[in-house]
Amino acid sequence: MPAEHTSKQIIGTKSQILRGKKIALCITGSVAAIECPIIARELMRHGAEVYAVMSPAAMKLISPALMEWATGNPVITKLTGKVEHITLAGDHPDAVSLVLVAPATANTISKIAYGIDDTPVTTVVTTAIGAGIPIVVVPAMHESMYRHPIILENLKRLEKYGIEIVGPRFEEGKAKIAHINTVVAKVIERLSKKKDMEGLKVLVTGGPTREYIDAIRYISNPSSGRMGVALAEESALRGAEVTLIYGAGTVEPPFNVQLIKVETTREMLDVALSEVSKNCYDIIICAAAVADYAPKTRVNEKISSGKENLTITLTPLPKVIDAIRIAAPKAFLVGFKAEYNVSKEELIARAIEKLKNANLDMVVANDVSRHDSGFAAETNEVYIVDKQENVYHVPLAPKKVVASKILDLILEKLLEEKEKLAEEQIISHTGEA
Repeated sequence: MPAEHTSKQIIGTKSQILRGKKIALCITGSVAAIECPIIARELMRHGAEVYAVMSPAAMKLISPALMEWATGNPVITKLTGKVEHITLAGDHPDAVSLVLVAPATANTISKIAYGIDDTPVTTVVTTAIGAGIPIVVVPAMHESMYRHPIILENLKRLEKYGIEIVGPRFEEGKAKIAHINTVVAKVIERLSKKKDMEGLKVLVTGGPTREYIDAIRYISNPSSGRMGVALAEESALRGAEVTLIYGAGTVEPPFNVQLIKVETTREMLDVALSEVSKNCYDIIICAAAVADYAPKTRVNEKISSGKENLTITLTPLPKVIDAIRIAAPKAFLVGFKAEYNVSKEELIARAIEKLKNANLDMVVANDVSRHDSGFAAETNEVYIVDKQENVYHVPLAPKKVVASKILDLILEKLLEEKEKLAEEQIISHTGEA
């Protein structure tokens, strides 16, 4: 028995959210086809098996051998007596879970819209439509082509039949393919069955803030914003309506949330208070690494270099989470507690202290001195403390997985509160009777 293709060793290395899912990646003749090996491998890292299907025009741009290497599976470049389109996208239990057309040219979009099947890609898509398999189309072409009224009409026609469109980025006169993370997030969203946060409004703060010394220099920290982004993205995938107030993070924010960019701690505070005054948020998660101090005065020009000494006076900044608690007393409020090189016992003790001082419902604590769970790491290990001072440990895992565990616990606590309130109301009514 032949050994498994070595490329498949990456399957599930980031998360298992697409475990058991099979995806047909249909590639057409746009130069954005060069992104397809990366798209395929990102889907695989989240647990999916990927099967590439290529049009003749796509094969002029990238080699089928490259896609076979990327996916670890044979590539469909023509339809034969093996009826590959039925094997992949027919109406049977072994069919793919989703068809992803990325990149999709104007030519292919129009053919799909009118049921024209003259390439392996268009035939697979038509078969999938008839079988009721979810389809996601990611356009990429020159901007003038994308703006063509017939192309726009054809995109609307696809949406009418339940096909999802992931819109392009408009840069340099081109309708460039959406960012890879955006494409992958849309696939995950479409295939995610866990919709346990529908009807909930969630506010997340993420990323570091900056406090300026002069026109170009600032005080900050190494936070990448990855944890806040993961929490916002996972909440949205579960069906919540999410707003992300995002500082100067280096991780691309998710496409499926309302994004508000800020830079300083005061800006984050002002935006957060504005949001909670306008909207009734059920859950607020303060994952941002906000600055605690700022220069007393900011010089509105570049301070000349070469000075023998430069003294900067720092003053404390308002606590964002304290202000949010006052403004949103009924929200389930979660704080983060980052400590450096402390014992597990000390970490938990400081989390409990923060829980009480800020009147929080939950605190997530971690030690950022570790290379595998610090600010810039892709993984995290946390201890979660609830209002009853129960401690829950989430072992080292990708931050997406940690975010999912945090949300699971939040929902569990919200359900407990709801049940407790219902019991109190029953007791109250019984007493009145």
